[in-house]
Amino acid sequence: MSKTKIRSTTVIALKKDGKVAMAGDGQVTLGNTVCKGNARKVRKIYDGKILTGFAGSVADAFTLLDKFEEQVREHSGDIMRSAVELAKMWRTERSLQKLEAMLIVADKDRILLISGDGNVIEPENDVIAIGSGGNYAYSAALAYLDGSSYSAKEIAEKSLRIAGDICIYTNQNITVEEL
Repeated sequence: MSKTKIRSTTVIALKKDGKVAMAGDGQVTLGNTVCKGNARKVRKIYDGKILTGFAGSVADAFTLLDKFEEQVREHSGDIMRSAVELAKMWRTERSLQKLEAMLIVADKDRILLISGDGNVIEPENDVIAIGSGGNYAYSAALAYLDGSSYSAKEIAEKSLRIAGDICIYTNQNITVEEL
């Protein structure tokens, strides 16, 4: 029996002029059908001091978000320490090893990608994107960061719109959060 692949999401986070913005689209696709267009994949946690965004299986992502929030509380808001501890758990705990999702987390100082293979990546250019349209959004953001006066929030939204115009798994229902 073949498993129907759930595709969804483009999430981008970037930093410019001391501001951090994260944007995500709202589309969830099951096979070749859009089954939801207004999912919220970007949110603030820790009294609005940390941004989180996810791509992949929704149930898996919420499990990881819960675990990340636990780590954030345990480590007093230190996202690097929390991300490393989550990545360790993700690699070593059997119940987490099969989860299919990726997380981007950000505070006012840094942006991190947390993946199930144990990686915690801080992007070199203060921008990172994940999901089906991630490469499109990432490319657009690099161009805007290099040659425009747009704010971090404007670049995040414009980059997602471009991804939504190209990627069939990304829509124009965009959520943007900023620190």
